[in-house]
Amino acid sequence: MAIEGRVTRDKVGKVLDYIELMGGVEGVTPNTNFIQKPTNNRFDRLLSLVLTHFNGQSFLSKDVQKTYKSIHEEVPLSTISTYLSRLVDRGVLTRDGTSFEWKYTVKSIGSLNHLN
Repeated sequence: MAIEGRVTRDKVGKVLDYIELMGGVEGVTPNTNFIQKPTNNRFDRLLSLVLTHFNGQSFLSKDVQKTYKSIHEEVPLSTISTYLSRLVDRGVLTRDGTSFEWKYTVKSIGSLNHLN
């Protein structure tokens, strides 16, 4: 992998996102203690945000993007969507609807305990 042109914060962030997506950076294993863990990377911050701001309600990826931007930084919608998809795969979220408008819901904390 190579970065062409000027190395910017955005480009480095995209490279790190790619590395994390490919399994190069270990993510958070959902359990009842994850809310207290330090949130050092974007994925951890997004997980914490989803669990604290969207628990008990349905939401869209653009809702998460807007809330994330107001608290942390602007993140492309494609990155938010990728992270939400990973949370579905890990059993943290459920997803309904179509690929044009997925609606996500946080699974109950009790159902996440088996993932420790």
